[in-house]
Amino acid sequence: MKDIKRVGVLGCGLMGSGIAQVAAMAGCDVTVLEVEQKFLDKGFAGIEKSLAKFAERPPDKGGITAEQKDAIRGRLKGTTNMQDLADCDIVIEAVIENIDEKKKMYAALDGIVKKDAIFASNTSSISITELMAATKRPDRFIGLHFFNPVPLMKLVEVVRTIATAPGVFDTAYEFGKKLGKVPVRTSDKTGFIVNRLLVPYLLDAIRAYEEGVGSIDDIDNAMKLGCGYPMGPFTLLDFVGLDTTYYITHVMYDEFKERRFASPPLLKRLVMAGWYGKKTGRGFYDYSDPSNPKPNKL
Repeated sequence: MKDIKRVGVLGCGLMGSGIAQVAAMAGCDVTVLEVEQKFLDKGFAGIEKSLAKFAERPPDKGGITAEQKDAIRGRLKGTTNMQDLADCDIVIEAVIENIDEKKKMYAALDGIVKKDAIFASNTSSISITELMAATKRPDRFIGLHFFNPVPLMKLVEVVRTIATAPGVFDTAYEFGKKLGKVPVRTSDKTGFIVNRLLVPYLLDAIRAYEEGVGSIDDIDNAMKLGCGYPMGPFTLLDFVGLDTTYYITHVMYDEFKERRFASPPLLKRLVMAGWYGKKTGRGFYDYSDPSNPKPNKL
C-alpha cells in the first residue's frame, strides 16, 4: 500500500482550503490549484485564521505550537498552473458542483499528473463513475467526501466505483486515517451514506412545517431535545445552504424517482428568492443578528 506524501487540491474555496489544511497538518506537501490568484489569497487567508485558532488550543486539546503552525504553512503552496500538480500522489477535486466543469478539469489533468496517482472527488452528489469516465485511470479513481468544516468534522466517506482497484480503495481509506479522520467505506450510490439518510429527513421536516405540524423553532427544538441532535433540521439546512440542498434533491430524485427525495415547494421558493440560509443572511431563519437568529414567517 502506497503512502501518500504529495497532495494536490483542486479549488481553494471552503471545502478545498479545509482539505488542504488537514493534509498539511498531517505532514503532506500540498499544492492547491485555482483559476485566479485572488481565490488562492482568499482561501489561504481562511487557512491562516483556522490555524490561528488551533494555535490557541492546548496541545492535549488538539492544539499546535507556533513552530508547528509555521511548518504547516510551509507545506502549503498555491498555484494557477496545472503543471505544478504533475508529481502529486493524489489529487482531490473540490470545485463547484457542476459535472461538466469537473470532467473538463479531470480530462486536462489526466495527461499531466503521473499515471500512478489517485484521482478523487469531494462531490456530495455527482456520480463518481461519471466523473471517472473523463479520465484514462478508472481503476485509480475514487470519491473522498469530507464534511464542513473540514478541519473539525471527523468523517470522510471513501467511495469506490465498480472499476476502483481494491488497493486504491485501501490506500484512500488509510489516507483518510492519516488525515485524522474516521473513514467509512461506501460505494457509488447516489447520496452515499450520509446524504442518502439525511436528505429525506431534512425534506420531511420542511413538509411537516408546510403541513402545520409545528413551527420552525418548535420542530428544531423537538429534534434537538427529543433525539439528541446537535442542531435541528432547519438550522442545519440554513448551515448547509438551501441552494446546495435543492441541487442535491434534483440529483437524488433523478436517480430514484421517489417522493422522499423530491424538493418540497417551500424549499424551491426560498431558493428562487435567493434565501440560501446563513451565507445570505436569510433562509428559514433571519440572521440580521447572527448571535440570535429569528425564525422567518414563511
